[in-house]
Amino acid sequence: MEKITCYIKENSWLARRAARKLGSSQVAMVVGSTIYLYGTTRREFLASQGWVRHEICHVKQFRQYGLLVFLWKYIREYRRVGYYNNRFEVAAREAETNPDILLDVEIV
Repeated sequence: MEKITCYIKENSWLARRAARKLGSSQVAMVVGSTIYLYGTTRREFLASQGWVRHEICHVKQFRQYGLLVFLWKYIREYRRVGYYNNRFEVAAREAETNPDILLDVEIV
């Protein structure tokens, strides 16, 4: 099984913009294999297994579809059904309770 390496970027301007759009004080968001954080620290994020699993699911979605195709599909889905009902978010919420999603992942 190929190991997936993920990176974490704290105090991200990109995540800050997402936080404002979502009306949230804390955001983790993924682009490619990087998890961008705003309003939380690396330590706080990693302490929340459900949150980590959620974001790792998005990393795997990016890997499945590729950067541009995934972004296009995600945005199309978001516009069609909103954030909560977006099928990519539904899958990520389901992954929050699946410890196996982390088996092939290294977070650096």
